Amino acid sequence: MRLGVDIGGSKIEVAVLDPGGGERLRRRIPTPRGEYGPALEALAAHIAAAEKDAGERCDIGVGMPGLVDPASGLVENAYNTPYNRTPLKSDLERRLGREIRFANDANCFVLSEAVDGAARGRRVVFGAILGTGAGGGIVVDGRVLEGRHGIAGEWGHTPLPWMTADEYPGPLCNCGRHGCIEQFVSGPAKNRELSRLGEEAAMARWEDRVARALSTIINILDPDMIVVGGGMSKHDRLFANVPGLLKKYVYCRNPTTPILRAMHGDSSGVRGAAMLWPA
Repeated sequence: MRLGVDIGGSKIEVAVLDPGGGERLRRRIPTPRGEYGPALEALAAHIAAAEKDAGERCDIGVGMPGLVDPASGLVENAYNTPYNRTPLKSDLERRLGREIRFANDANCFVLSEAVDGAARGRRVVFGAILGTGAGGGIVVDGRVLEGRHGIAGEWGHTPLPWMTADEYPGPLCNCGRHGCIEQFVSGPAKNRELSRLGEEAAMARWEDRVARALSTIINILDPDMIVVGGGMSKHDRLFANVPGLLKKYVYCRNPTTPILRAMHGDSSGVRGAAMLWPA
């Protein structure tokens, strides 16, 4: 069996998948705060308890914000967790006595949706998570595309294309740069516009920004499907209105890229973490 771990800013979720991809169990704990040592022990204990209840030793995959730097072995860009800038992979492997596969949480999300979710059967899939931030991942032929530095698909930290004069240079992002896509298409970004523009105008502007951001993905990658998750994917008008806006920005006359809501919802991340190991 395969055990997936989804480390987030507020919770750590664990799920065990049977050989057919069905969930044997799922549980979560609040993300530990404070020092790394106790946070590591809490994570290891959470995994060990789930594995014990599953009744057998499992292959373990972990999805989390950021990445494990291939050169240093340290977790990078996982700002809202106690595991940032730590050797979490090697420490957890020693603690649990086996190899553990790590991936960015957006990569896990899109892997789950490409294997048995909304994009099942599609060859090239881009997954976008629109929540408190904006993450992205790419799956080709059922495999996560990680890239040389492990950052393939990180569209949220590229500039919003075709900025208007009142948008430029854009808000300051937590990565230290101005104008990142994340600062225009995330939930907090949309909410910043509400008091100034009202609900209808704020949503219309947000939809246009999402269309601009996704058009860059289509122009470069031309995926067979785009799957969207995160809190902002609950807005039906994203899927009703954004596809029609793409033709203003995509480099073809009539773009037809399907944009669909994630089938597995909030569980896509933890399922995809387990799927880092083959069935």
